[in-house]
Formats: sequence, structure tokens, C-alpha cells
Amino acid sequence: MSLTALATVIALQNQRIASLTGNIEKLAGFESKVLQNRRNISVYLPPQYRTETGRRFPVLYMHDGQNIFDGSTSYIPNQEWRADEAAEALIGAGLIEPIIIVGIDNGGMERANEYLPWKIKMGTSETGGKADLYGTMMTEELIPMINAKYRTKTGATNTGLLGSSFGGVITSYLGTTRPDMFGKLGIVSPSVWVSNRALLSAVKPVKNRQRIWIDMGTKEGAGAVSDATALFDAYKAAGWKEGKDITLVIDGNAEHNELAWSRRMMSILTYLFGRK
Repeated sequence: MSLTALATVIALQNQRIASLTGNIEKLAGFESKVLQNRRNISVYLPPQYRTETGRRFPVLYMHDGQNIFDGSTSYIPNQEWRADEAAEALIGAGLIEPIIIVGIDNGGMERANEYLPWKIKMGTSETGGKADLYGTMMTEELIPMINAKYRTKTGATNTGLLGSSFGGVITSYLGTTRPDMFGKLGIVSPSVWVSNRALLSAVKPVKNRQRIWIDMGTKEGAGAVSDATALFDAYKAAGWKEGKDITLVIDGNAEHNELAWSRRMMSILTYLFGRK
């Protein structure tokens, strides 16, 4: 292959392609007074939203929203969670109840600041510590707006939270600090190593235990699987019961990226929202 042909192939591979499936509405420039910034919100609506106009639906909130529906906006071109495709297939097959999925774009350079409860050193700078403010943005600004605009089922039993890496940290943390708001947690490839594994001691018993999914790939770095297992054990020590309200999935040969997470998306949705 000539250098010109190779360059053409690489360019085509990096060309961003829109990949939205189903009914997805864009709410551009959502403003948070708490965080003093703006971000885009994407809302997936199940097929029944248009046909069953008197019906209300549970909601799953997902961090890093630019990565979950659309390859044209994802961090790695054309590698996204395929949350919309997974939901459409599972709802269509009757395997999960119809749900609304809200994708919350991250704060760009503020991502680590907003997702991490504790300050950490990254390179020569310090980041983290705004997780409580991010939680306030969700509970006092975003969720009330979504509930007012869409036909949602409210309350913790109808509200899920899902994120990966640092998004897994904020999912676990908000589940512990706001169990009154979030009753289903998808803690995907969590960065348990942050702040000397402070996430482990942050897990506390709660009155009404959430349904929790924790996972990790075996190719996500040294200690990643043992860290995920330690988090799983911390929840069990706090009262969660394996096989009843918590599970740990170790994904063989899976790396730390959207492609790996997309392969687990159907299983995550089925576990959190599957029909009983």
C-alpha cells in the first residue's frame, strides 16, 4: 500500500460518523449556576414515549454524555457506548422496561474536578474536590429540569446513575451520599486507585440499598481487577448481598475504553432495569 493510500485509510478511520439511534433530543447549553458553567445534555426517549402518552418512565443518568450515543461526538472517534442501540434492542425484545436515558456531557477541562470527591495530583497540577457541587448540580438543577420537561417516574427506585473510570467514582460516591436520589448504580471500570483508594472507605450502609453493578476488564492495568473486587467487598461488608442487590463482573481481555463498555451495555441495562 502506498503512503497516499495509507493516509487515505487512516483519514477515513478517523472521520467522525453520526450514529444516533431512536428518538434522542438535544438540550444544548444547559447552565449550572452551582458549577458556573454550561454543558450539552442528550435525552434518549423510548419508543413508547410517543405512543403511550399517559405513561411515565424511569430514568438513567449517564456521565460523559458525549461518549454514550454518538460516534461523532465521542472522545475516540466512532467509539461510543451504544447506549441508544442497547436500549432500543432490549426494550423492543421486552427484556427491560422502557427507560429514558439522560447523557450529561462532562465539563471538559473540569471533568476530573467535578467527578472526584478528593483532590489528587495529576502531573504537576492538582485536581478534584468538586464532586459534591456536581451532585448538587444534578439533584437541584438537572433532575428537576428533566422531571419538569419529560414524563418521568421519580424517586430513587426509578432513578439510576452510570459512569466509567472517574465517572465510576462519582457514581459510587453519589450513591453513598444521595441514596435518597439514586436507587440503581452502574459503577463501570471505576478508578478505585484515586486518593489512596478513598472510595473504599467512602462506602457506608444505607437504609434502602441500591441495586449495584460493578465491573472491570482484565486488561485495564495492574491492580484494576483487585481494586474492583475490593470495592465489591466494601459494599458487601456494608450490607449489600451478592446475588440479590449487587454483582461484580470481570470482563476477560477487556480494555479501558468505550468499545469495551459498549460490549457490556446490554448486560448493565438488563441487570439494572430488567423485567422481574
